[in-house]
Amino acid sequence: MMKFDVAIVGAGSMGMAAGYFLARQGKNVVLIDAFDPPHHNASHHGETRIIRYAYGEGEQYVPLALRAKALWDELEHESGQHLFLETGVLNIGARDSSFIQMLIASAEKHQLPIEILDSEQVRKRYPGVTIPDHFIACLESSSGVLKCEDAIGAYKALAIKQGATLLCHHPVSHISLSDNQVTLEAKDKTIQAAKLIVCAGAWSEKLLKKLDLELPLTAIKKTFAWFDADSALYGEGVLPAFTFNTPEAIHYGFPSIDNAGLKLGRHDGPQQRQDPGQPISSFSQEHDSPDLTRFLQSYLPQVGSLKVGKTCMYTMTPDEDFIIDTHPAHSHVVIAAGFSGHGFKFSSVVGEILGELALTGTSRHNISPFSLSRFA
Repeated sequence: MMKFDVAIVGAGSMGMAAGYFLARQGKNVVLIDAFDPPHHNASHHGETRIIRYAYGEGEQYVPLALRAKALWDELEHESGQHLFLETGVLNIGARDSSFIQMLIASAEKHQLPIEILDSEQVRKRYPGVTIPDHFIACLESSSGVLKCEDAIGAYKALAIKQGATLLCHHPVSHISLSDNQVTLEAKDKTIQAAKLIVCAGAWSEKLLKKLDLELPLTAIKKTFAWFDADSALYGEGVLPAFTFNTPEAIHYGFPSIDNAGLKLGRHDGPQQRQDPGQPISSFSQEHDSPDLTRFLQSYLPQVGSLKVGKTCMYTMTPDEDFIIDTHPAHSHVVIAAGFSGHGFKFSSVVGEILGELALTGTSRHNISPFSLSRFA
């Protein structure tokens, strides 16, 4: 029997950060994962993620994004690694679209510096980009790109250095609760802890059913790809990271970093459900690249041919907002799920929040928009 203060099931982006923050406070923590993070079996791979602060998805995210950035800076300092690239982020869409209007409103409310460019200014400043006359761009120069796998690796190394125990390749098969502890069966281990954090991505739904809680989560397969790109037009330092909210779709992308090629993905689109218990099928040039190629032809027409495509898994809630809460019947069980599509940038602050919830039942941050009660 292994005994701990806190057991964390799911040692990906959120879980690894939580493990670090708890271990740093002297707590005896175990992180349990079915794989060996960072890995390519879920949502946190693909080298890079965008971080931005003015937020078209909702003003409630802005304070969390700002705190997350402060914690990423702290992680860089503590780990000695370069994890954030200040590429800037260019958010593009129709002037009257709800996304652009929400983004501008959130910047004004929180006094965030953004530069609004009309279509002619965009084409002049970024000659590799073409947009319709009724589109505008909101440039956040202080935003940029996080090296996602390196960031998880940094939290992993620091958590272990602070005394956290990491059990990789230990899928959890059983969970039982009493009033003041939890018992887990994971492979050949029996683990007891006073508090439990479940942040296992697409696997959270199945795990929490063992605790009589059903979450409205949908796991779907997503694709992204790198394309040949002229660094003089699309390289880091020339083109910012970007989001495009068009009437047809929502795309996101990254400049060519270290000459790797321009990276592009689609956030919305047809939902191909993915069983988290099964391997994610490989990227298909025939089926997965045409949508990306059409987007490039319309908006980034001088990008070249496909280099490589990859797949990952989104785990979505119906409203695409996060779940961060305690179990309604078991206050010593903390839940975090439904982050896919825009969650990684927040994983540093979510780790801080999960640690607070596990230790005190509350957080200094406003997490009321992410309550389970909204699905009641």
